[in-house]
Amino acid sequence: MNRRLIQRIGLGLLGSALALSAWVVWDNWRDTWLPSSSAPPSSSASTAADPGQIERGQYLARAGNCVACHTARGGASMAGSRRIDTPFGSVFSSNLTPDMATGLGRWTADDFWQALHHGRSKGGRLLTPAFPYNHTSVITRSDSDALLAWLKSLPPVVQAQPAHTLVWPVGTQAALAVWRSLYFKPSPFEPDPTQTAEWNRGAYLVQGLGHCAACHSPRNRLGASGPVEDLSGGLMPVVNWYAPDLTRESESGLASTPLADIVQLLRTGHAPQAQTSGLMAEVVQQGTQHMSPADLQAMAVYLKSRNSPAAATTAATSTSPKATISPRVAEQGLKVYDRHCAQCHGEQGRGTTTAAGLVAYPALAGNRAVLLRDPTNLVQMVLYGGFGPATAGHPQPFGMPPSVLELDDRDIAAVLTHLRTQWGNQASEVTPLQVNRIRASQGS
Repeated sequence: MNRRLIQRIGLGLLGSALALSAWVVWDNWRDTWLPSSSAPPSSSASTAADPGQIERGQYLARAGNCVACHTARGGASMAGSRRIDTPFGSVFSSNLTPDMATGLGRWTADDFWQALHHGRSKGGRLLTPAFPYNHTSVITRSDSDALLAWLKSLPPVVQAQPAHTLVWPVGTQAALAVWRSLYFKPSPFEPDPTQTAEWNRGAYLVQGLGHCAACHSPRNRLGASGPVEDLSGGLMPVVNWYAPDLTRESESGLASTPLADIVQLLRTGHAPQAQTSGLMAEVVQQGTQHMSPADLQAMAVYLKSRNSPAAATTAATSTSPKATISPRVAEQGLKVYDRHCAQCHGEQGRGTTTAAGLVAYPALAGNRAVLLRDPTNLVQMVLYGGFGPATAGHPQPFGMPPSVLELDDRDIAAVLTHLRTQWGNQASEVTPLQVNRIRASQGS
């Protein structure tokens, strides 16, 4: 290969790299160079926030469960510094109180809209996707202004955001720009004219403030989830909980569940055929229980529509081959169940109810949570206990104590295999290795 050809190839590669760099820069910052009229006008540009707008902002913040990430354990509400672990290191949430030096005190409505809609901080710095700006980009400008009005009404707290501890080069602006060009595009909500106003309201809440796909969507190796409407489920990295597929009847049961029961579950964390635990219990306790009946009904309508009746029929008539269990595992599983589980869930796995007829401990026979293809949630609950949220509609939920110090990996694998293969249940065996991986990942 002669020198001239090598030079041409080098120049071509350099030109391609420069073109790619220019495209990435344009893709991430172009709106800052476009006329300001390209952004929706602020609803509070010329007038101070009124009490109604502040109250609405508080409601929206609760619906979005903002406090979960922007409040450190034992810290001031919305003052940030909550550590959020990711597969690439840890990030720390920002201070959303109106402190002038460390919070939002100097932010304008345009600055806040830029963060929600474009994922950029004041001054243009790209935010890490731990902040779900793909979902907040769905939020309307008027809701963005209301959120900021409420945040500005909070007592200012001086609390600087700690530096992220992401592995290099993940946290660099260049890496974030490339990632965003590959996986992020603002998704302002567009109502579906073929659906009702109630359905569209539910879609707006689920895709935007609720950011349901942040958990109920699978993530690739670079941490990107699916589109804001993707509810196909997946294992949540680091926290190790499995978010069920909300479009599949066999995993969620939404198609066959009455709307009133779905609303009750979102409002109280408890319904006739389901209870929330783990991360979903936190969502109910800090978020959905505070939402209006109309909004909960809208979310239920939308979620139910995503789970087709055809899937319910298929799930009800399909069967899976029963796992072949060794006599030793079967005997050990029955022994552990009789000693630790039968008193609450019944010898035949039928559960127990209170004197008022409410579910105290759920039935295990035919329970979708027991039959999930991925047994991660079952392992988590046996290891660390199962606790529903204490809500206004269900202030004293029953719970399950943790067994992390009492049962070893073989015991847990055996008893979960017992649950998944008895009383008509047909699901795969749980192995000690599966239990050990979850135990090890949680540091116990």
